[in-house]
Amino acid sequence: MSRALLCAAILAVCLTASAREDKDKAKASSSDQTFVMKAMQSDLAEINVSRIAVKNSNDSGVKKFAQKMIDDHSMTSDELLKIVNKKQLTGARSMDAEHEKMAKRLATMTGSAFDREFAAGQVKDHEAAVDLFERQSKDGKDDDLKAFAKKHLPHLKEHLKMAKDLNDKVGKGNNKDKGDK
Repeated sequence: MSRALLCAAILAVCLTASAREDKDKAKASSSDQTFVMKAMQSDLAEINVSRIAVKNSNDSGVKKFAQKMIDDHSMTSDELLKIVNKKQLTGARSMDAEHEKMAKRLATMTGSAFDREFAAGQVKDHEAAVDLFERQSKDGKDDDLKAFAKKHLPHLKEHLKMAKDLNDKVGKGNNKDKGDK
């Protein structure tokens, strides 16, 4: 009789663990999956476009900003990938088509024309990232993804401020090298 109770207890523990795993997978709603894809695509875009900036810009401020984007977004990408793997979600393997197109265009540019295009793109991209992370931190269903968004939202807001400052410096009215392509 005690052997039957022991088997029943073991079975109950196994079923509880299995139900908890199913609950974790169910928590990752379609909006959570969309967040994962967009956040990963955003990180990949930041890293790839910033690598082009390090190579193509002649402005030390642009290069410094770009290197910070590479470092910070590589770190967040690694952290998000751990959550994605733990939750068995589908992650992005490449940038979205819009950023692929932008990267190709930027790769052909140099000088102040490059700096203006890069800085303007950084403002736009970080505005979108802040919006994405704000929505996830408020409306996300998965607790780990929600916590991830809350944790990194302040960093993205700081990146946005830095991008706007950079855009003010190199974007608006900085036409000394109009002929640069």
